[in-house]
Amino acid sequence: MRILALDHGTKRIGVAISDELKMIAQPLEFIPAEPFANFLARLKEILREKQVELILLGMPRNMDGTYGPAALKVQGFAAALRGALTIPIETWDERLTSVQANRFLIEGGVRREKRKEKVDKMAAAILLQSYLDSLAK
Repeated sequence: MRILALDHGTKRIGVAISDELKMIAQPLEFIPAEPFANFLARLKEILREKQVELILLGMPRNMDGTYGPAALKVQGFAAALRGALTIPIETWDERLTSVQANRFLIEGGVRREKRKEKVDKMAAAILLQSYLDSLAK
């Protein structure tokens, strides 16, 4: 069984998946956030195909640890997912994952127009790897 991570955005939702040993995260894809019904249909396909046991949802926090307007949106998104799915959903601090993802892509020589396509799923992978590393401690 695997863990799936979601990096919630207003336009795209990044998706990453763990290996079966829950040691390594890898970017999977991004799914357009709207319409929600289409997002949910694709998510359910992935959950079935990959045999996911847990969804990890990135929770944005301010640098001082407080929650802002973006966190409220993610909380609403989590509630909608919990209403539509039976798989457990946990949140995980996602501070600076998008910044890290952009940095990795720039260092990797990925062109600006291609970075937009990749940054969300890369941020989800960074989020998931952080969670997986915490399990190993």
